[in-house]
Amino acid sequence: MLVPLALVALLSGATDTAVIKNRRIEKHQTVAKALYDAGLDDVTVDAVHGALKAAEFDFRKARPGDQLRFVLRGGQLDVLDYRRSLLTEWQVRRDGEKYVGKKREFEREQRVEVVELNVESSVWDAAIAAGEKPDIAVTLSDVFAWDIDFYRDVQKGDRMRAVIEKTFHKGRLLDYGNVLAAEYVGSSVGTRRSFHYRMPDGTESYFMQDGSSARKTFLKSPLKYAHVTSRFGGRHHPILNYYSNHNGVDYHAPVGTPVWAVADGTVTRAGYETGGGNTVCVKHVMSFETCYLHLSKISVKVGQKVSQKAVIAESGNTGKLTTGPHLHFGMKRGGGWVNPLNQNFPRADPLPKALLPDFQAQIADALTKLDASPVAAFGTK
Repeated sequence: MLVPLALVALLSGATDTAVIKNRRIEKHQTVAKALYDAGLDDVTVDAVHGALKAAEFDFRKARPGDQLRFVLRGGQLDVLDYRRSLLTEWQVRRDGEKYVGKKREFEREQRVEVVELNVESSVWDAAIAAGEKPDIAVTLSDVFAWDIDFYRDVQKGDRMRAVIEKTFHKGRLLDYGNVLAAEYVGSSVGTRRSFHYRMPDGTESYFMQDGSSARKTFLKSPLKYAHVTSRFGGRHHPILNYYSNHNGVDYHAPVGTPVWAVADGTVTRAGYETGGGNTVCVKHVMSFETCYLHLSKISVKVGQKVSQKAVIAESGNTGKLTTGPHLHFGMKRGGGWVNPLNQNFPRADPLPKALLPDFQAQIADALTKLDASPVAAFGTK
């Protein structure tokens, strides 16, 4: 367990006083900068850096919030613990005149469990009410991203059941793995089922029970979580005080929310525009083009090919006509604006018939668990 910052403690039986310091990697701070800020000199920083590298530490994966625990004796570093998560930690120890690093391994347990959620306000709140980590809401939104917008479509009384992989450490839930099977029953979307399948070539995707693809050419939403604040069609602009045609949908989202490409395509616009601020547009198949406005950050360039679910930008509040942090999402077909919310896109290709027996065999156990206590039809007790 990490101790409070700069705690000074006398270690039992030690001849030197041990100074223990705790730090976290700050935003825009490198590991080396964190070492210097903790008071280490150039020689020690270089030695620790080399010891971590030898222990296969990837400095590119250092993130704000990573924890560092320094134990110093007589002003010299004795031990450094670098923790990325409960299961990922490196330790560097002084060994005479050098430092030696190693990655520490922790015991973990993998389980497959059934999760049931009953929606009162949102899937996020339903997860907490069921005693789950709210992260499961994001995981499930990925599975149903082609059929359900998890703010626009989710209604009170909707029910969900999922067979999902979980990772535990000493009885504590750490993370979710693959959703092996899931069912959603809702008043606006009906009943949706999806099953995870690893094909013989190693490709993984989601399919319905008959082998039809769960994927569609376009996602339902450019964000995992957002609620519609202004729908397609005419509207009154609160700044310019006029009624105009609103060629898209506004999603309320905090600045910095990742924005997905809703389909495979090629970037046609990526830059600042007066009204829409930072803007990205992507050209897709079937003469479709989608545009994402008021962004705080653009992560793509004109001409770049992007895949469905690739993060192309972050939502923001840029541009002359914005009224607060949100994402404006527009869609064109054949050069004319259409309503993104009522498009009906085709599904990807189904599984080849030759793979259906293997698919049915792989999903059999998850299907049994899903059907053990099936989610009731909407509106029934």
